[in-house]
Amino acid sequence: MRDDDARYEAVSSRDARFDGEFFFAVVTTGIYCRPSCPAVTPKRVNVRFFVSAAAAQAAGFRACRRCRPDAVPGSAEWNVRADLVGRAMRFIGDGVVDREGVGGLARRLGYSARQVQRQLTAELGAGPVALARARRAHTARVLLQTTDLPVTELAFAAGFASIRQFNDTMREIYAGTPSELRAAAAGRRGRTGAPSQGAGGGSRSAPGGIALRLAYRGPYATAEIFDFLQVRAVPGVEEVRGSHGTRTYRRTLLLTYGSGIAEVDEPTGPRTRKRPPAGLVCPAARGADGGWLECRLRLTDLRDLSTAVQRMRRLFDLDADPYAVAERLGADPALGPLVAARPGLRSPGAADPEELAVRIVLGGPPERAAELVRAYGKPLDAVDGGLTHLFPTPGELTGEEVAEPVRTLCTALADGTVVLDAGADRYAAERALAALPGVGAKAAAYIRMRALGDPDVGDAREGGPAGERAVAGAWRPWGAYAVHHLWRAGLLPAGELSMGELSGCAGALPGRAEEAGRGREAAPVAAAAPVG
Repeated sequence: MRDDDARYEAVSSRDARFDGEFFFAVVTTGIYCRPSCPAVTPKRVNVRFFVSAAAAQAAGFRACRRCRPDAVPGSAEWNVRADLVGRAMRFIGDGVVDREGVGGLARRLGYSARQVQRQLTAELGAGPVALARARRAHTARVLLQTTDLPVTELAFAAGFASIRQFNDTMREIYAGTPSELRAAAAGRRGRTGAPSQGAGGGSRSAPGGIALRLAYRGPYATAEIFDFLQVRAVPGVEEVRGSHGTRTYRRTLLLTYGSGIAEVDEPTGPRTRKRPPAGLVCPAARGADGGWLECRLRLTDLRDLSTAVQRMRRLFDLDADPYAVAERLGADPALGPLVAARPGLRSPGAADPEELAVRIVLGGPPERAAELVRAYGKPLDAVDGGLTHLFPTPGELTGEEVAEPVRTLCTALADGTVVLDAGADRYAAERALAALPGVGAKAAAYIRMRALGDPDVGDAREGGPAGERAVAGAWRPWGAYAVHHLWRAGLLPAGELSMGELSGCAGALPGRAEEAGRGREAAPVAAAAPVG
C-alpha cells in the first residue's frame, strides 16, 4: 500500500490487515500508532505515515500506549524480498547489529556500511542503528513487564550499551521511565487478575519462562501447522504434548549466548480478553483479523531473548500476509478451492536453519535424526520432559565417523562454503547446496523454502517446461504456500516441490489432479520430509 490516501482509509476503518505494513503518527499528539489503533481517527491533515516504527521514532514520535505499535507482526515484505534491504532487515531482526555492529551487518551483506545506511534510510526512513534501537526498546519493554529482573541487569540483557542510553530511549519511545512502565504493567495485572510474573529460574521470570504472545495477522491455520511439526518432531530436541486442539510444541534452542527451551501452545478457541497484560500483543485481534500464539521462553542468558523470539516467529511463519496469499492463489482455478478450505495455511520455517539442513540431508524418519542427537548433541544440564539435548552443530558433525552426505554438508556449513543465516543470499545458498554431493536440487530447494523462509519456491521458479513456468508464475511470490496447499490436499507427493504434474491441469477436476499426484513417484527429498 503506497498511496497515503489509501493508507488513511485503512486507518479510518481500523484495518488490522495492515498492522506492521505501515505506521501512522499524529503531529498534534506526538504519538505513532498501528493502523488498527482503537483511538479516535485523527484528521487527515494531522497524520504522517511511516514504513517502519524506527522511522516514526527517529522523527520524534513516541509509541501509543493503547495500541502498542511495537508489538505488531513484522512485514511480510522482508520475507519476499531478496535484495539488500530485505536481507538487512532479516539480519537486524536476528540481532546482528546488536552483536556485531553496523560493520558486521555490512560485511555479512557484502556492501560498505555507507551503502547499507543509504539504502535503508532511503526505503525505511531509518538506518540500521535506529532499526536495531527500536528492536532493543521493544525487548526491554517485554522484559520490564514480564520479569522481575533488576533494571540495571535488564538494560544490558536488552542490548543497550549503558544505563543512560537505556533510560533515555525508554522515555523517548514510551514517554515513561522503566520503573513507570513496570508499575503500569503490574497495575494492569492487578485489574485483570492475571498472575504475577514472579521470580524463578535463571531469568527470574515465571517458572514456566518469560510469557509472550506472538502476534500474527489474518486467519491462522493452527491445527495444520501443529500437525506439520508434530509428525516431524525429533525426539530429544522436540516434542508435542497434549491432544489435538490443546497441544504444546516444545523444543530446545542453541542461541548466541547460551541455550533455551521454547514452548508454544495451540489455541483452544476464541480469546475474550482484548489485550494480554504484557509481552508481544495483538490487541486488534478480532476473529479472522489476527491473533497470537502463547509462548514461553526459558533462556540461560536473557541477551538471547530477541533472537529466540524471532526464530520462533520464523518457525511458525507469523509474519506472513495471508490476505496477499489468498488473493493471488485464490484466483487460480486449481488452488482456489484449496485456499478457501484452509484459510491462513502457513509455510513453516525453521528455528535453526543449519539443523534443518542436516535433518533434510540425513533423511529417514525423525528417530534417525534422534540417533544423531544422542551421539553428538550436547545434553541439557537437566532433562525437561522429553527434551534432553541440543541439536549438534555442523562443527560437531565433520568427523570421519559421520556418514555421508551429512559430513560433506556440515563441513561446507562449518567453513562457510554454504551460508544459511537469517539474511543469507537465497540464490547463492541454494546453488551451493545443490552442488554438494548427495544433496541435489530438490533437497536444496526444500531447505531454501524452510531454512531460509523463502515464500517463493519450486522447480518452476527459474526453469522447467513453459507450461509449468506459466502455472507457477501465476502463484508468485507465494509458491511455497501453493506447495503446502497441494501437500495437504494430497495433490503433490510429500516433500516434492515440482509443479510439473499440474502444469497442464490448471482447470482440471480435483479428483483427476489427485490421481496424477498419487501416480507420481516421490522425489528423494520426500523421504526426508518427515524429519525436516
